[in-house]
Amino acid sequence: MSYLKSCNQKAEARPFTYLPDQLERRKQLLPYVLTTAQEKAITTILEDIASNSPMNRLLQGDVGSGKTVVAKFAIEAVVDNGAQAVVLAPTSILAEQHFATLSTLLGTSGCLQNDEIALLLGKTTIRERAEILENLKTGRIKCIIGTHALLEAEVDFQDLQLVVIDEQHRFGVNQRDTLRRKGNNPHTLVMSATPIPRSLAITLFGDLDVTTIDEMPPGRIPVTTSIMQVKEREKVYDLVRDHLKNGFQAFIVYPLIEDEEGNEEKSAVANRQRLQTDVFAEYNVGLLHGKMKAAEKEQTMREFRDGKYDILVSTTVIEVGVDIPGATVMVIESANFFGLAQLHQLRGRVGRNAERSHCILIPENDDAGENKRLQAMVETNDGFRLADIDLAMRGPGEFLGTRQSGYIGFEFASLTDTKLIEKCHQSVHNIIKNDPMLIHPDHLLLREELSNRWPGVIDRYERHKK
Repeated sequence: MSYLKSCNQKAEARPFTYLPDQLERRKQLLPYVLTTAQEKAITTILEDIASNSPMNRLLQGDVGSGKTVVAKFAIEAVVDNGAQAVVLAPTSILAEQHFATLSTLLGTSGCLQNDEIALLLGKTTIRERAEILENLKTGRIKCIIGTHALLEAEVDFQDLQLVVIDEQHRFGVNQRDTLRRKGNNPHTLVMSATPIPRSLAITLFGDLDVTTIDEMPPGRIPVTTSIMQVKEREKVYDLVRDHLKNGFQAFIVYPLIEDEEGNEEKSAVANRQRLQTDVFAEYNVGLLHGKMKAAEKEQTMREFRDGKYDILVSTTVIEVGVDIPGATVMVIESANFFGLAQLHQLRGRVGRNAERSHCILIPENDDAGENKRLQAMVETNDGFRLADIDLAMRGPGEFLGTRQSGYIGFEFASLTDTKLIEKCHQSVHNIIKNDPMLIHPDHLLLREELSNRWPGVIDRYERHKK
């Protein structure tokens, strides 16, 4: 990965400078004060964009840590200098959220007029789409936000110089490259709200520079997490009712879509009917799961966001990229069936306003309440701490969802040994810095091993050099 990073750095990119006075003025226009972590991230990213090498940076931060406003300053640096920026999101709802947020932020700062920013989705009408594509090609549109619709061949830019990809793990390498190829060595910022242990970030994202926002905005109230037993479920329902009476909304999550071999208590479909009929008859209960068509899922989420439903019964399909400010309760049934990362992402769907929010974990039985994952959820809201715990508990093979060689099976090393990995990382950096072609006699075996394990990578480097 460091070798690929070195390849990327051989490419030339156009530098963009953000005037210091204008930067400070625009910070003052924000409706809130930036955290120290956000300030550092902005400084680092603007330094990248001002260099002659294409930025290739991962910005990771927990749900609600303020990554979008950091990306805003990167967009301004490019747009102020006459070029274009694109923001790619995995779902229409997330793209719409980014469009609403960035339209306000970029408009308030004076960077863009209303007709210079656009939203392109799969459902965009033919007429609107044609107009957007024309204005994008002529350079009238300076910033476009959208979904996979942005990857289509007809989408052409006049001068694309910044690519921002949100929830980057939802897109394949080829999809990301497709977007980047629409520009000429554009700067790239990928964002993720899925916390990754530092040891894995170094290993898996070795071709990216990594910036972490490890601080939450002031005034954000942490979600209160507790474990309740099955026999206490009525108490949980009473808590949900209290929040609904005050005009808020709730999620109730189940591990299964439908009843499988007598597992009705874990089924979202079966329990949605029971909750609507027997428990919350006076409220509207919606249903969302992975077997629904994409358009149905989008519509249900939009209706929940707009208040048509008071409660949304769901599977883990809601774990990423769903912003419902009115939701203050998350109930997770059979919580012991979920991984720690999933539990943390699910919890991140609430607590997005100034109200006290709750996450209730109900294990399938009393014994499951002793589950270490559930106890960890109660003890901390720090996603990166939880990611480290998850890696230590499950091991790298399960954590990565893969059994590929190279990730596990070391004789002495461990992917939880961050200090050792950092030393390796520094050693690799020094080798490539001093001998990028690996032609020194001490490095010939490394070159041979690299070529055997990753055919073509040496050739790729030599092409970049030319």
